[in-house]
Amino acid sequence: MSSSINIKSYRLYKATAQLKKPIADATHTLHEISFLVLRLQLENGIIGESYLLSFQYSPAAIRGAFSDLLPLIKGYAVNETGKVYQKLEDVAEYFGNQGVNRWVQSAINIAMWDAWGKYLGQPVGKLLGTYRDKCAIYGSGGWISYSVDELVEEVTAYADRGFRAVKIKVGSADWHTDYERLKIVRNAVGNKVNIMMDANQGMNLPAALQLARAAHELEIFWFEEPLHHQDFDGYQALKQQTGISLAMGEREYDTLALVQLLERKAIDIWQPDLLRIGSVEKWRESASLANSYHVPVLPHYYKDYDVPLVCSIPNGVGVESFDWIDPLIDNPMVLKDGYAFPHEGPGWGFNFIDDYLTEIPL
Repeated sequence: MSSSINIKSYRLYKATAQLKKPIADATHTLHEISFLVLRLQLENGIIGESYLLSFQYSPAAIRGAFSDLLPLIKGYAVNETGKVYQKLEDVAEYFGNQGVNRWVQSAINIAMWDAWGKYLGQPVGKLLGTYRDKCAIYGSGGWISYSVDELVEEVTAYADRGFRAVKIKVGSADWHTDYERLKIVRNAVGNKVNIMMDANQGMNLPAALQLARAAHELEIFWFEEPLHHQDFDGYQALKQQTGISLAMGEREYDTLALVQLLERKAIDIWQPDLLRIGSVEKWRESASLANSYHVPVLPHYYKDYDVPLVCSIPNGVGVESFDWIDPLIDNPMVLKDGYAFPHEGPGWGFNFIDDYLTEIPL
């Protein structure tokens, strides 16, 4: 293989989306919507790009992980994603293969796929194979910190844009509050829009049971992360006692939780997070495991990566949508009539606009 596709250099940047005021779910208050953008340059000049969602959390730690790991990948051919993944996995083992090192490992992998697709002149999705040309998309938000008016404004805006499903945050101090807000959302969007609820691990089992039972009449499509992500017996009890569809996976750095929940018949939708699971390859491995149990995949957050990935697997059913990066990139994803369409350009098909980037010294 020509040395022209070897990784020559790298740069790290920060971008920030506009946030009028802090937003909160059951377990976090977000004061900043920010992203770390990695660019890898090959010997031939091609630049592969990736990004991760960072919020305000641990900026020194994640910057340090980039500083530690990026020098190790220089000289590798951009198609050697497996070799680089294993190299970084071995290096990170002493302090643990989960956490900030895994995020950097994933960002490197995603940027390598972007550069490889650009070198070949093909979208990443086409390199992986195609099962479908579009996938369903749902509007996410519904923050607990929203007033009722803000909540209604957001969900009706999604419906007006053609979205056929919306997701609402739950996990208030009193589950009755969540139920009342869900009723308001149902009245606002009608019966033709699916509603999901997401507790971000912020509930205990008794409250989750009560809310799931009460919400049955509202035809809630699924209940996401009601409990701590390792409370496998709790998920089993919730499933057995209410029958509600359960979605989980965004907190996972491997497939241990998926295996545990599959064995208990306590998961209905697998939601891998591309930056936590480790790589495009590991994301697809987890999707394959879910498929062997006939469990659909609907991943967490990264729609501009997830749409082509979901379209490349047999059990991909949809993606989550936030608009946060759309004003910051050169080619926002096409969304129409409740569907998302993969970017058509080579690599991932989009790049962050330079004017919105501030370089982070490494």
